[in-house]
Amino acid sequence: MKVLIADDDLVSRRLLQGYLQKWGYEVTIAMNGAEAWRLFEQNEFQIVISDWMMPELDGTELIRRIRASAKPGYVYTILLTARSQKNDLVEGMEAGADDFVSKPFDGDELHVRVRAGERIVKLEQALADQNRALREAQAAMKQA
Repeated sequence: MKVLIADDDLVSRRLLQGYLQKWGYEVTIAMNGAEAWRLFEQNEFQIVISDWMMPELDGTELIRRIRASAKPGYVYTILLTARSQKNDLVEGMEAGADDFVSKPFDGDELHVRVRAGERIVKLEQALADQNRALREAQAAMKQA
């Protein structure tokens, strides 16, 4: 499964990359939200983990763009943030974030949240496959 990381902090990027690769994910790194958006437009990612506060394009705007894109398939998004107020959570969820991980993050917590995202992405793909098969069967019945 392909994961895009967007974080302007070198230490956080390396730590995230190390964990995710150890867990078997294919990882692409972006140093800010603008670079992450360019990479997202050019590739397919099932999970995006983004820092909230970054130069050029912050995490919430990156997620808004991901949600507005016409790409097929669901992209599970996780915001990394030191922000923890209720209104921050609401703002992030309204932007389209699926989950939050507080900075500094715990590797075990990150792992279970990424695995939950992976399950959701796989369920969405299975549902899309079933819907496609159903449409094809209906089309075949109409032609018969």
